Amino acid sequence: AQHSTAQHSTAVTADDPASPPSPFYALNNIYKPDVLQCLANLSNDEVFTPPDVVNEILDMFPQELFSNPGTRFLDPVSKSGVFLREIAKRLLEGLKDQIPDLQTRLDHIFHKQLFGIAITELTALMSRRSVYCSKNANSKWSVSTFDTPEGNIAFKRIKHTWKNGKCKYCGASKSEYDRSGDLETHAYQFIHPGKVFDNMKFDVIIGNPPYQLSDGGNNASATPIYNLFVQAAKKLKPRYLVMIIPSRWYCGGRGLDDFRTEMLNEGHLKELHDYKKSADCFAGIRNGGGICYFLWENGYKSTIARIVEHDHQGILKETTRALNEFGDIFIRDSLVADVIRKVKKAKERPLSDIVFRQKPFGFRTNFIDFDDDGDIKIYNKKVKTGYAFVKREKVQVNANLIEKWKLVTSRSTSVPEEDNGQVLRLSQTFIVEPGAVVTESYILIGTFDTKEQAQNCYAYLKTKFFRFLCQPTIVSPDVSKRTFIFVPLLCFDETWTDELLYKKYDISEEEKNFIETVIRKAD
Repeated sequence: AQHSTAQHSTAVTADDPASPPSPFYALNNIYKPDVLQCLANLSNDEVFTPPDVVNEILDMFPQELFSNPGTRFLDPVSKSGVFLREIAKRLLEGLKDQIPDLQTRLDHIFHKQLFGIAITELTALMSRRSVYCSKNANSKWSVSTFDTPEGNIAFKRIKHTWKNGKCKYCGASKSEYDRSGDLETHAYQFIHPGKVFDNMKFDVIIGNPPYQLSDGGNNASATPIYNLFVQAAKKLKPRYLVMIIPSRWYCGGRGLDDFRTEMLNEGHLKELHDYKKSADCFAGIRNGGGICYFLWENGYKSTIARIVEHDHQGILKETTRALNEFGDIFIRDSLVADVIRKVKKAKERPLSDIVFRQKPFGFRTNFIDFDDDGDIKIYNKKVKTGYAFVKREKVQVNANLIEKWKLVTSRSTSVPEEDNGQVLRLSQTFIVEPGAVVTESYILIGTFDTKEQAQNCYAYLKTKFFRFLCQPTIVSPDVSKRTFIFVPLLCFDETWTDELLYKKYDISEEEKNFIETVIRKAD
């Protein structure tokens, strides 16, 4: 018998419904778990995927997949079971002519086509309840009965393999995740040794993996792990792979260089959907740098991909372009790409050529070996006045630049909360006079023979155009030499303004308005 909405809602939070729900009802009504209960044992980076986003993703696939009784799907990071449930709904419709009997069709889909690996014991129960309408797949209440409680949604509690205080497979910190038996260890089965669904070939692997794990470093340091899930999925050689992951891999970030190079150059990434603000994809979720999902196709052989830019209202723009056009950085915004093409057309050296790497004068941030009778001023954030003095002989690196005029900016810049980690502010930018040096708290932008040249470079840094060209390289509030690879190195015998720069690089009114909108006025 069909259950009413009220009856089904009550059953969701109980162990099992009083009687088996209708398969049609269960698979065509949105599953709404008790959010507080479900999230209690998850980390901040294990985010539930909204059903509407799941269906947008499923629309990317060739739809004949859902009318083929031989297609196999795997969600290796199942949480609420929403991916498997939405796939089941499409298969139920797509196979109705080939398998007319409803129960026979259900049994075929759930036993032969849909597979999942849960990330915790709790999400295993949630996923089974969402997909089979029962937390136990061998229950009489399951819409398709299995021989085991797990059915095809597996969960096996495993342990990390510790080496030098970290897991050798995922980088988790032993101090954080070496837990007792009643707590989740977040040793995710898919990226640790151990076979699941032995020797089974999957046509589609799809999911939303955990994003990072604490590695025990300073300031709640965390290591990205979503790349490990993508790489593990590729090893299974599916026809299609889709995952929702943070967008920070576009330009780098911790441990992501090889992953980025592979994604941009291997020639299987067919479609990329990008959200600059994570909350536009997952309401209420903040993940600095945004969120993306992609369609990876094993039979696709090109670095040209369809790029779809989204905001909270839907699709903003679609383009088709080379993923590796700008080397090892992917430019997410098509208008930004247009501007950078115009800058590159001028064939000028990048400003990064004259920007110094860390410790430009050899002094660490925590340097305190000052000399009251020293003749060299040293700018240091650790000092209340902002500077102290050292003797000249202590400057062992780039001592020949002491008498130059210098332009520096704080290595750690301010990023307003509302900017979602994507707007460079270049806080504490100032000119350092001859006879002075800085610690590694500052990035040395360049050195100059005259104060006027330093002032002109300073004015250049304050333009919106300059900071706009820095945006594609930003993955954190930290500034580095790499931040300035798209900024042209100009002659600083003259003063540059935004209007002069727009004219020099033939910036269109649309591009100009875009720059003026996304980049706020300098402090």
